[in-house]
Amino acid sequence: MRTLVLKSRGALAPYRLPNAEGIPATFKDHDGYWTGFSARIRVIVYNTNPVKPGDAQKSIYDLTEPKWKGQIAIADQRFGSTSFQVAALYAELGDGKADEFFRNLKANGVKIAPGNSVVRDLVVKGEMKMGLTDTDDFNVALEDKQPVAMVLPDRDGMGAPLMPNMVSLIAGAPRVEAGKKLIDYLLSAQVERELARSEAVQTPLHFGVEGPKNIPPVSSFKPMTLDYGKAAGRVEDVVKGCNPSSVCNEW
Repeated sequence: MRTLVLKSRGALAPYRLPNAEGIPATFKDHDGYWTGFSARIRVIVYNTNPVKPGDAQKSIYDLTEPKWKGQIAIADQRFGSTSFQVAALYAELGDGKADEFFRNLKANGVKIAPGNSVVRDLVVKGEMKMGLTDTDDFNVALEDKQPVAMVLPDRDGMGAPLMPNMVSLIAGAPRVEAGKKLIDYLLSAQVERELARSEAVQTPLHFGVEGPKNIPPVSSFKPMTLDYGKAAGRVEDVVKGCNPSSVCNEW
């Protein structure tokens, strides 16, 4: 999101990238100012001791159900990938429906944690039954043989939030050609393959590149159809309090 904020402020220069041809148009700026690669997914993680697979929630809206009161954790909405998800929801749903969701989440006793890894740890320890976090944080606990599982939220509805890395050329860069070579390298299938195999378990966007063993490929679920530019316009609102009515500051 912040990459698109930089674009809106004139900090980026367009560059048509040779290695971006295998990446879907959804993850590329039509004017060439940014290109996405190797994504994380926002997921619902749950402790498998108190919560069985059939009882795990399938949608973020289900987290507001009374039976989960005081048992849900999310990271501070002003930072990182949580700010992405909140901005995406406001862009996708509009202020009214997004406000309603967050007010219901607050009324259900949601716990605000300092970060996504803390959300994961709260769930691992059983202090919270479920939480919203990223695939890389979930995978660390899974590889450590902790009692956790995940759900890709809203895969049959608005879709699971997919967060690609974004790379851009800086306007007025002193070493433009070197910058272009670095960008071409980062957007290669080789780099996506290595990131998929790393602890970051990032999901490749190039067609045909094998993904992480514990994370479903993009082809197997419905990603959130997101106008990244529109969502980026909500980032500062999120940091300051989600929207003009400052609903998240009520937390």
